[in-house]
Amino acid sequence: MKFFGRKEEIAELRRSREISHRFAQFTVITGRRRVGKTELIKEALRDGTDDFVYLLITRQAEKTLCTDLQRNVAEAIGHRLTIHGECSHLIELVGEIFKAAKEKPLTLVIDELQEMDRINPSFFGALQGLWDEQHNTAKINLVVSGSVNRLMNKVFFTYGAPLYGRNTGHLKITPFPVSLLKEIFTEFHPGHSNGDLLALWTFTGGVARYVELLMTSGAYTLDDMIDAIFGRLTAFVEEGKLVLMEEFGNEYATYFSILSAIASGHTRFAEIETELGMEVGTYIANLNERYELISRTLPIFAKKGGKNSAYHIDDCFFRFWFRFVFRYQALISLGRRDALCDIVRREFSAFSGYALERYFRCKIVEESSCTAIGSWWDRKGENEIDIVCENDIAGTIDFYEVKSDRTRYRHETLERKMAAFFEKHPEKRTLRCSAQCLSIVDM
Repeated sequence: MKFFGRKEEIAELRRSREISHRFAQFTVITGRRRVGKTELIKEALRDGTDDFVYLLITRQAEKTLCTDLQRNVAEAIGHRLTIHGECSHLIELVGEIFKAAKEKPLTLVIDELQEMDRINPSFFGALQGLWDEQHNTAKINLVVSGSVNRLMNKVFFTYGAPLYGRNTGHLKITPFPVSLLKEIFTEFHPGHSNGDLLALWTFTGGVARYVELLMTSGAYTLDDMIDAIFGRLTAFVEEGKLVLMEEFGNEYATYFSILSAIASGHTRFAEIETELGMEVGTYIANLNERYELISRTLPIFAKKGGKNSAYHIDDCFFRFWFRFVFRYQALISLGRRDALCDIVRREFSAFSGYALERYFRCKIVEESSCTAIGSWWDRKGENEIDIVCENDIAGTIDFYEVKSDRTRYRHETLERKMAAFFEKHPEKRTLRCSAQCLSIVDM
């Protein structure tokens, strides 16, 4: 699949490279696996402007790794760097590259950096020393990328971490925005329906690799996407385990159970504990703060310490994976993927309702100048508004009811909920308000 979007990210990476001609730059790129970090780096920096060295860290003995990477270095900058002998440690190879950057600008990319935590954890402290010693004299544009959030935080973003405060920039790569997802889908299948666009969003959440797998396999309709996801040769079925087991370590089973409960609709803290029959406070906090896989949501404008909260899986793909793949592992083990496809088809309409709400929330943020956006519900659960969007600069507040089927929308019902909202937040009565329905036809 050709490269789409990321214009702002490309511009930032190239700007840092330009600065590195005068002052060394150290950019950290993070983002979940499959989001497109490597392709972004290559698109932005492998354009012939500066010499470019790309080192991919793979889990193997360090000496073997260095033998492979030294060969890559020779191919990339052998015209300006000769390494005598073989490097046994990665820091030796990186040190030679730093020396080569003293006379002429050079971009060095170290991809999947977190793997060094298993290969040789002392590398991070050694890289700190190398950077501190040589960044003032080297015209180096150092770019490191990592996919395991826990380990990248451990190395860079926790006070006292080996490389804490050394990076000059941090770029966090997120999935495609909904406008770009729609553009990509239109290019592959100009005649797509909005229902199929919703399916693509629900299954992939705009994660580049998943979008690519479906588009290049010709899976353009809901039925075709389901068949592709659960096909015999698919990579989707094992994806949740592959991506998250390393994040969670030995406690992955507990985290998986919590995520499955949330994906199945148990979004309140007490509901999750009841469903699992155990205390989950520490795990929930980790999923929210350390792993950034769930969010604790409160009614919009509620006090931060409020207890009327709910938990949601932010990543559409993981929400789908835990709701169907993890929950129905037995069917997959029995070879009954056809039965699982039938279950997904039967439950898709109800399951995709929350995904449709998230789609419109992302769309509103992209297209408007709102200063606050969220959902609202009262403590008794009698009134709930899908999307509330405030622009306190323009003095407006908009209320949206999201329905897959517009014929089910009742304006008087939304007005009644708005009255309950204003009773709770009388300070918002002075804002100009509007109320409307958003449905699949508005995507």
